[in-house]
Amino acid sequence: MHKLSLALALGLACALPTHAQSPADLFVGVNSGIAQTQGVALVLASQALAQKAAVRVLLCSEGGQLAVKDKESPALKPSNKSPKEMLQGLMKAGAKVEVCALFLPNGELKAGDLIEGIGVAKPADVAAYLLQPNVKSLTY
Repeated sequence: MHKLSLALALGLACALPTHAQSPADLFVGVNSGIAQTQGVALVLASQALAQKAAVRVLLCSEGGQLAVKDKESPALKPSNKSPKEMLQGLMKAGAKVEVCALFLPNGELKAGDLIEGIGVAKPADVAAYLLQPNVKSLTY
């Protein structure tokens, strides 16, 4: 009888509709100064946003240059948008964008040199975020 009850319970569990899982949060680290590499990172982040994932972008090293007001990046085909334009589009769509804590002091820059809306990451906050079970991480 116990085996029959267990089999029935398992059968019902399989037959019940499953709830759709919410999309994972996506953390995208961009360290590369290569426009195509930056572009693919930002295109994937944009696609994740379109699929209702929360997106957080951390820019460091040469990737941090995307956050600097006076720095330009080349337009990429087929969208004819630069990685910097893609990044600004992500921000407008709700992505959180930060530079790593080492970027400004080692580049002799100030927070005022960054595009409005880009913050400076706190390492403890980033580590806590990355340790959450629903966070997926990509690094370029």
